Amino acid sequence: MKPISRRDFLKLGGLALASLAFTSFLPEITEFEDIDLVRVATVDPKGVVVHKEPTDESQIVRNWERDSLIHIYETVQVDTPGNNPHWYRVYGGYMNAARLQKVRVHYNVPLSSVPATKLLSELTVPYTQAYRYNQWDGWFPTYRLYYSSTQWITGIDTGPDGKAWYLVQDEADKNMHYYVPTVQLRPISPEEITPLSPDVPMGKKRIDLNLTTQTLTCSEYNKVVFTTLVSTGLPWLMATPAGNFNIMVKLPSRNMSTTSPLADDIFPLVGVPWTSFFTAEGHAFHGTYWHDNFGVPMSHGCVNMRNEDAKWLFRWSLPSAGFDEINKLTLDTKGYGTAVDIHY
Repeated sequence: MKPISRRDFLKLGGLALASLAFTSFLPEITEFEDIDLVRVATVDPKGVVVHKEPTDESQIVRNWERDSLIHIYETVQVDTPGNNPHWYRVYGGYMNAARLQKVRVHYNVPLSSVPATKLLSELTVPYTQAYRYNQWDGWFPTYRLYYSSTQWITGIDTGPDGKAWYLVQDEADKNMHYYVPTVQLRPISPEEITPLSPDVPMGKKRIDLNLTTQTLTCSEYNKVVFTTLVSTGLPWLMATPAGNFNIMVKLPSRNMSTTSPLADDIFPLVGVPWTSFFTAEGHAFHGTYWHDNFGVPMSHGCVNMRNEDAKWLFRWSLPSAGFDEINKLTLDTKGYGTAVDIHY
């Protein structure tokens, strides 16, 4: 593939927003309306069902398959023991929030160049299809990427539809790249991941994880500065280990589809955001785009967090992982970091 020229880039980039709806290589996501949407994120082939009322015991009206996009009208809370209390009112009834992901549709102005240091970015549409290219097979689909996943941009080139696409590096296989439309990735500025409380020494920061209450608490000088609900490992073989640990490796984007037996999904988990490992076996705190059931064990051993919470922890904890501190060859930061106390 020849690098795209600046003149061609400006021509392609100017047309990208207007012509996105007319390419056969992308999902039919063309609405710019600021409406509330959810994506069906379950791995269950039956999808997620719509109930007539906000309770599992009410009549099932229909079901929506994985990756269906649904407009929600309001959120209601029903305190049913053992179940996610949040339900969304949708056309025809109600859907429980546990296996739905709140998403938006936002298209970005393409960049004209990418620095040699690479760019971290996040996907700002519900999902997209990434593509690869080689001289024998031509263009062929690879990963499906999801809203709020993070990706490393390494360049700009012409994509399968002749428009400007970003070249993205696969975190798990540094020699593999794939293509994503420029309008669908939002570059993350270095300032956005500036470390928090950098003057507080490591011994004065602590992470406490209560497996019983599914609650994570962060403290500075024994004073709580952050608390949130999480989803830890499912009981028995997939349980999150109790004990004392330290954060040891951080990656702002992690491909868990081929590299971790602790991945929570039978589908590829690409661009898992804000990952902070605390065991050599692969247990980590990280963002989650495949469920919204925090407060209930859901994982294969890792600690699932809301993306914004995982990002806060990534910035706050040690080792420090500002943009300039991330090794651009290994795409990570290593070091003996913040203490983690996990208990029941």
